[in-house]
Amino acid sequence: MASIVVTCNSGSLLRKRVSENNGVSLVKHDELRLDHRMQIPSATSMLTRNISASASRSRTIKAMASSTVAAPKRETDPKKRVVITGMGLVSVFGSDIDTFYNKLLEGESGISLIDRFDASNFSVRFGGQIRDFSSAGYIDGKNDRRLDDCWRYCIVAGKKALDDANLGHEVLQTMDRTRIGVLVGTGMGGLTAFSSGVEALMQKGYKKITPFFIPYSITNMGSALLAIDTGLMGPNYSISTACATANYCFYAAANHIRRGEADIMVVGGTEAAIIPIGVGGFIACRALSQRNEDPKKASRPWDKARDGFVIGEGSGVLIMETLESATKRGATILAEYLGGAVTCDAHHMTDPRSDGLGVSSCIIKSLENAGVSPEEVNYVNAHATSTLAGDLAEVNAIKKVFKNTSELKMNATKSMIGHGLGAAGGLEAIATIKAINSGWLHPTINQDNLESNVTIDTVPNVKKKHEVNVGISNSFGFGGHNSVVVFSPFKP
Repeated sequence: MASIVVTCNSGSLLRKRVSENNGVSLVKHDELRLDHRMQIPSATSMLTRNISASASRSRTIKAMASSTVAAPKRETDPKKRVVITGMGLVSVFGSDIDTFYNKLLEGESGISLIDRFDASNFSVRFGGQIRDFSSAGYIDGKNDRRLDDCWRYCIVAGKKALDDANLGHEVLQTMDRTRIGVLVGTGMGGLTAFSSGVEALMQKGYKKITPFFIPYSITNMGSALLAIDTGLMGPNYSISTACATANYCFYAAANHIRRGEADIMVVGGTEAAIIPIGVGGFIACRALSQRNEDPKKASRPWDKARDGFVIGEGSGVLIMETLESATKRGATILAEYLGGAVTCDAHHMTDPRSDGLGVSSCIIKSLENAGVSPEEVNYVNAHATSTLAGDLAEVNAIKKVFKNTSELKMNATKSMIGHGLGAAGGLEAIATIKAINSGWLHPTINQDNLESNVTIDTVPNVKKKHEVNVGISNSFGFGGHNSVVVFSPFKP
């Protein structure tokens, strides 16, 4: 999720307290301090270790911000190599993968005025609202009427991904489903179900709360419902790390596969927060763009006129599978997941570290996990939410890791679909894989007046032909949660 500058009194107080404890100043980070309680065994040892604390910190920071010197070799064991064999989504551009990516390539904005509810009294009245969504053929009518959109999007995207991987109902019946897991996370959960339950309580009393209130509110229900519908009995849970959620799920799912706990994982993120409490809550955070007069121009990452992110929604799901399993069943391999990483800024609830240290260390760790050197990466699908602080902090981090950016391309999917919150990483992973498959990068639209220190090619306004060697997809969330996943074309 985009990081913002909180201007309310509580935010200022929080910033002050965080700054006093472990704020922007690196010298205040506990992990970078010399431990004054450490026992020093001898005078010789004391002389050897007699280095100033500031010099020690400087070396630590330099090491974290430098390129990977000797990245480990890439995984070669077919039981541990993780490939992508299916993709499914629900988006503001519909539920078809090719249509979604073609709209992105065309530079079309999916942002419009909200009409799902009366937003006329809201200071922000637009978003990436999904319209004309249909779950026909994926969810039976009775359940469809009860379900929160968060779970409807999840089930449809998940089943579409399974179909795309040739893992439909009949095929799954023949497989060992204890070896297939589901891990679809969400930042907010069933927000409509939760809001409706609170409304029923306040207006009519607790006896009028539906028995579906708790099940359809809690964040693990997307993974559970997908498993119930498909009989998948492998690892099953959800992760909720705000807008880093889907990437955290990819990273965790790959680890399940590499540890031998699953052969296939259905993985991604889902979100449906374009309702009064969701929009109102982000307005209260002062997180959203105020460009009501021109919604399609509102999401403008790295542009000097940006003023906040645009709320979006949807679901993006991948099928992650061992190379051995995919080969055995003759699956079409779309890309390879090479690795990933997760870290925490340990800095502030909503603001990023301006020096980008948490993000740069996450990128470095992801490349080490993937067995990739920085020089091999030539594409970044950026988190880039169109906030004043977040966009530049990410660029600072990227420039720390990639010393030569002349061949690097970086774009922002959110410029067209808005910020899908917990679903963002899922939708952006699909965009990354489509870039790998098609050889075309979608543009970052609304690039009219780029920030001067953004010296990386942002693919401004028009798509570009680009053969992706290794691509990374970044997602960051409130709380300082950082996540990076690494994809490449599949090579046997």
